[in-house]
Amino acid sequence: MRASFALPITGAAVLSLHGMLCAQAPAPSDTEFFKHAKQLRADALHAMDPRLAAATYNFAHGNTAKYPWKTGIVTTVFGIGSAKKGKGASGASAWDPQWQANYGGFDDPNPAAREHYLPKGFTPRLNPFYVALPYNDVGKGATKPEARVVIPWFKESFAEEGKSVCRDRWVLIRNSAGKVCYAQWADSGPYGADHWQYVFGNEKPHPNANGGAGLNVSPAVRDYLGLSTTDVTDWKFVETEGIPDGPWSLHGANNPLVRPVARPQEPHTAEALRKGDPLPDIGAGPSVEPAKR
Repeated sequence: MRASFALPITGAAVLSLHGMLCAQAPAPSDTEFFKHAKQLRADALHAMDPRLAAATYNFAHGNTAKYPWKTGIVTTVFGIGSAKKGKGASGASAWDPQWQANYGGFDDPNPAAREHYLPKGFTPRLNPFYVALPYNDVGKGATKPEARVVIPWFKESFAEEGKSVCRDRWVLIRNSAGKVCYAQWADSGPYGADHWQYVFGNEKPHPNANGGAGLNVSPAVRDYLGLSTTDVTDWKFVETEGIPDGPWSLHGANNPLVRPVARPQEPHTAEALRKGDPLPDIGAGPSVEPAKR
């Protein structure tokens, strides 16, 4: 009798408790419950092994394009280095501890200090059209575990452990009027270096102090697209092949689009000839019939 009597009491107690909880807080919708459960699963997988989390991530999300557009992204402006001198003025990036020095100077974003998409006073030694995205495939000198899975071009670009395959990768940026600009990925940010789910997946940027910014662009990109200090753009990755000529293809030792400038041949002076330098090959020239006598 006790066993048969305890069951309905226990069931009634459970139902009563459920009713009390429901009265205190509204039950989540099926959509909210599924979203929360999916996030908990992803967090648990990532805690165990980032590669496992990446392998189970839904990258396609209904989009079959290799490099889909990231639309409606809050975009801010940043420049290489600082006007300060001395210690701390190296202007380091995620991949270059001497970024400012290698660039050639401070890439001042002040419009009054710029002309023709370049800073006044020097010609940059790196491409002035650059961006930052909130991911770095290298951490503590090693390639991150998830990088091999999440980066679409990893297999064909990987050279050695700890060497980035993201550095100098090309992106296409589009403003609200539809005008486009090409630039190279040069740094991580804004606010973070681990959000591969946004950079390579379908998530939106994390909330941050810059209104949820997910893209930093250089002053040259800003000037070419006519952007405000904080704006909204679309962007996507692109392959180097097929990028048209433009101001983004003119400068930079890191820029594969820059065409080498042919050096003019030095004239052969009398002094050079006395030292035994060969005469330039000017060809045999047209044949001339000997004059008839």
